[in-house]
Amino acid sequence: MNSNDLVQAMDPAGASAVDEPALIAALRRGEEWAFEAMVRIYGGRLLAVARRICGNEEDARDALQSAYLSAFRGVQRFEGTCQLSTWLHRIVVNMALMRLRTRRRKPEEQMETLLPAFQEDGHHVEQFSEWAMPADRLLEREDARAAVRSCIAQLPESYRQVLLLRDIEELTTDEVARMLCATPTAIKVRLHRARQALSTLLRREFVR
Repeated sequence: MNSNDLVQAMDPAGASAVDEPALIAALRRGEEWAFEAMVRIYGGRLLAVARRICGNEEDARDALQSAYLSAFRGVQRFEGTCQLSTWLHRIVVNMALMRLRTRRRKPEEQMETLLPAFQEDGHHVEQFSEWAMPADRLLEREDARAAVRSCIAQLPESYRQVLLLRDIEELTTDEVARMLCATPTAIKVRLHRARQALSTLLRREFVR
């Protein structure tokens, strides 16, 4: 069997046609064509994940290359309890986060200016609607996509990470907590604050 026999189509829609058990078996045997097929099938989507988390092309590509190397070394331990694409996704997310930890974070104090302010009577200083649409839904709207990406990029890094991992990559709270070495409660609080800040940034963007 070769990569042409394994995959009916190499576009993202054709990924569902992959014979994963055959591909995994070939990867475990160390067959070169299997790794080439893995990169061709999943590479585009994995690079997009790395870009969303890292925020720039150079770091994203470095994270993806590290993920491929990690997958190569760890494929013998892959138990097949989830899809290969899910396993690869987790590896890329971890590598992208590791890449981020080597960079200087934006000051967390920036976050305070993006959160709702309150009057002495407890009412909001600014009138606004609550968070109504998740970031992943907003990114599906062509007219809003660029603005949403720009606003997400402005969030302090620790908050941007949580928003991306929960709302965009759709990881569970417990998964994000393990990846970021935080408690689930801390992740929930950070996500709530990140959503509020993103809402503020989006309002400013659309008004402008």
